[in-house]
Amino acid sequence: MAQFFRPSDFGRALKCGPYTSPGCYPVYFITSDGAALSHRAAKANGWRICQSIRERADDGWRVVTAEVNWEDPALICEDSGERIESAYA
Repeated sequence: MAQFFRPSDFGRALKCGPYTSPGCYPVYFITSDGAALSHRAAKANGWRICQSIRERADDGWRVVTAEVNWEDPALICEDSGERIESAYA
């Protein structure tokens, strides 16, 4: 199981941008209910996400980790409905 984010962890991950360094692999966020959020959606809803993390809310906005989308060409952002870029597929 992934270690849960604190608001400061989320802020650092967001500040790093939508790609890893080195490698430039696409990063997305996973919420406590298993939903995927694109970097763009997480940035746009940062205040809501930080509040949910602080309150340990089960409202669909509590980010628990950030991951690289290695090979899932069908990964969709729960907020925007847009495809989340994959590294290899």
